[in-house]
Amino acid sequence: MSIQPIRVQGAPGAAADAAAALADIERTAASILRLEENVALVIRGKREVIRLATVCLLARGHVLIEDVPGVGKTTLAQAMARSLGLSFQRIQFTSDLLPSDIIGVSIFNQKTQGFEFVPGPLFANVVLADEINRATPKTQSALLEAMQERQVSIDGDSHLLGDAFFVVATQNPIELEGVYPLPEAQLDRFLVRIEMGLPSPAAELELLRQAVAGTLDDAAAPAVLPAGEALALRGASRRVHVAEELLEYLARLAAASRRSPHVELGVSPRAVLALLEAARAMALVEGRDYAAPDDIKRLLAPCWAHRLILTPEAELEGHTPRQILEQVAAAEPVPH
Repeated sequence: MSIQPIRVQGAPGAAADAAAALADIERTAASILRLEENVALVIRGKREVIRLATVCLLARGHVLIEDVPGVGKTTLAQAMARSLGLSFQRIQFTSDLLPSDIIGVSIFNQKTQGFEFVPGPLFANVVLADEINRATPKTQSALLEAMQERQVSIDGDSHLLGDAFFVVATQNPIELEGVYPLPEAQLDRFLVRIEMGLPSPAAELELLRQAVAGTLDDAAAPAVLPAGEALALRGASRRVHVAEELLEYLARLAAASRRSPHVELGVSPRAVLALLEAARAMALVEGRDYAAPDDIKRLLAPCWAHRLILTPEAELEGHTPRQILEQVAAAEPVPH
């Protein structure tokens, strides 16, 4: 991982501050590298997928992992949670799951003659929402406030979830029976959507070797970061500098995506802010203290593709949100 040098001009105090900032970036980059290497012990041949999940963590967002069954969606979520060493809860979403099953309930205490709030599994640092599209819209909507404001409201009282609250949701996009598609408002709460894809032949062969050797179940990633260090990673990307030209480039991309004749509903301001935070996180992962246009182009589809709604005509013609975003990025001049 290369670290770009910082050129310092001015007083010795400024040089000391710049050197301290560079050392801080190097320490953060080293922690990120340990995290990714640890997850890669379980999820083989999926470096870009792991990188996107890490970016989402640094940017204080939530990630949606969407793909066919059996490609490692739940395994990735569990490996991320174990590696961080934070409190972890898994919620298996089903059609009979109620909002109170995940948020918690108020129970009357006969000793105190008052109601006491009993937190649900949502009160954890890392929450795995497994097969989230199997829950009813009523239960899905219970996550909206939690994911956006990091709090839940019950019986007129608000309960904070903490800044470390991180949702990793999975869903199967091909099943049509017994599932409830996530509404646009719910999708907009996810910073990125990740598609796992099938493993490479080499990675699949390694899985077979582990299965024959009986070591497949022993590859679970242990915690590699102390809880305090893992918490510090959340929001660490906000130290990354973003030039004015890059902000203008991001605004032009958003406007161009909304003007596309194939798009019925373009990206929201929340989506634009999400891409900004993701680009800063990508820069930090790469060991830089500044964001670059390539960071935005690299994250354009993961951050915006699940937020675009195409026109019926565009869907009939076979267009996809990813293709539209690639056309938009190719047409907009990149700042230097």
